[in-house]
Amino acid sequence: MEVISTTEARKRLGRLIEAVDRNRRAIGIGRRDKIEAIIIKYPAHLNPLLDPWTQFAANGGSFDFLTDEPELYSAKDVKRRYAKTG
Repeated sequence: MEVISTTEARKRLGRLIEAVDRNRRAIGIGRRDKIEAIIIKYPAHLNPLLDPWTQFAANGGSFDFLTDEPELYSAKDVKRRYAKTG
């Protein structure tokens, strides 16, 4: 994940949001190499059955590694086991 300083984020906020929207990759913002906030793409449709943290993980790219390892787990397998509902 790309990490930028809070000073740089203030200067480039509009461009950062466009980059996140276009690339669907999160950008970390922080100080002294410590991430304090993350910009992620807001999902077009939220699943009302999932809790906010699972929504964040799913829409923030946490499951993206599965596209490179389809023979290990499918996204459906992981979501079925770890996505909390209700």
